[in-house]
Amino acid sequence: MKRLVLLAVFSLAACTGAGAVRDASPAIAAELPADAPFRDEILRFAQLDRETPPPACPVLFVGSSSIRLWSTLKEDMAPLPVLNRGFGGSTIAQSNMYFDRIVAPYRPRAIVLYAGENDLDNGQSPDAVAAEFRRFLELKRAKLGKTPVFYISAKPSKQRFSQFVRQSELNSAIRQLAASSTDLAFIDVVTPMLRDGQPQDLYVEDGLHMNAAGYAIWRGLVRDALARKKVERMRCR
Repeated sequence: MKRLVLLAVFSLAACTGAGAVRDASPAIAAELPADAPFRDEILRFAQLDRETPPPACPVLFVGSSSIRLWSTLKEDMAPLPVLNRGFGGSTIAQSNMYFDRIVAPYRPRAIVLYAGENDLDNGQSPDAVAAEFRRFLELKRAKLGKTPVFYISAKPSKQRFSQFVRQSELNSAIRQLAASSTDLAFIDVVTPMLRDGQPQDLYVEDGLHMNAAGYAIWRGLVRDALARKKVERMRCR
C-alpha cells in the first residue's frame, strides 16, 4: 500500500511538473483581436509551444519572412539550440507589438532579428524604422537585460533594389547604434550579396526571397557573429 501511495505521489508530481513547463511557455494572456496582423501565425506559435515545448535558452530568430522561410536554420546553427519565430511579412513595429508573446517568454541567450525591409517598403522613412528598432531594444533591455541582439542588415534584393539607398540609410543608422551599444551587433549581409554593385543570383523567382545560396551566405555570417560574442557560453536571463 505504501508503495502505491508513493507511486501516486510521484505520478502527481510528474503531471504537475509537465503542466508547469506548459504554463511557462508563452501563453495567450488575452485573446488577440480578429484584425490583429498575422493573428493566425502568432496563435499558432502558442499552440506549438503547448504541443512541443521549445528548447531551453535558445538563440531566438525573429522577424519577417526571410527568417520564417529559413527552413535549414536548426541544422545551420547546430549545435546551438535555436527557435524560429519569424512571421508573415512582418515589420519591426509588429515584432514590438508581439514582443511579450514571441520574444520575452523564451528567455533566449541571444536574439537574431531580421526586419525593417518591409517597413521601408510600406513607405516608412529610414529614421522612423530606426526609431522602431530602438523601441525593440528598449523592450529587450526592460525584459531581458543584457541579452545580445544581432541585427541582420536589410538585404539588397532584386525586387526592391530601387529602395537600396533608403535601405542603406537604415543600415547605417543601426550600424552606428551598434558601435555604441554593448548588447547590439550589426551583421552586414549587403557586401557579400552584391557583385559589381548589383544583387547576385541569390533569390527565388520573386526576386525577393532567398534561395539556398542566399541562406548559405547568411549561415556563415550569423555563425561568425554568434561565435565572436561567445554565445555558446551564454546563459539565459
